[in-house]
Amino acid sequence: METEFLKSFLLWSAALNYGLLLLFFAAFVFARHWMYRLHRRWFNLEQATFDAILYLWFGFYKLAIWFFLIVPLLVLLILQW
Repeated sequence: METEFLKSFLLWSAALNYGLLLLFFAAFVFARHWMYRLHRRWFNLEQATFDAILYLWFGFYKLAIWFFLIVPLLVLLILQW
C-alpha cells in the first residue's frame, strides 16, 4: 500500500471521526434532556450518571481517534520528512 494513500486515508478518517464527535457533542449539549428522557425509559439512571457515562464515551472516542488515526498519521509524516 502506498504511503500517500495511507496518509490521505488516515487524514480523511480522522476528519470524519472528529466531525462525528463534534456532532454527537452538539447533540449532547443542545438535546441532553431529550436524550436523558429517551434512555430513562430503558435504563434506571440518574441524570448525573447519564452525563458521566456520555462524558466517558466522548473521552474514549477521542482517545481512539488519536491512537488509531492521528498518531499513525504523524508517524508517517515524520518518517517521510
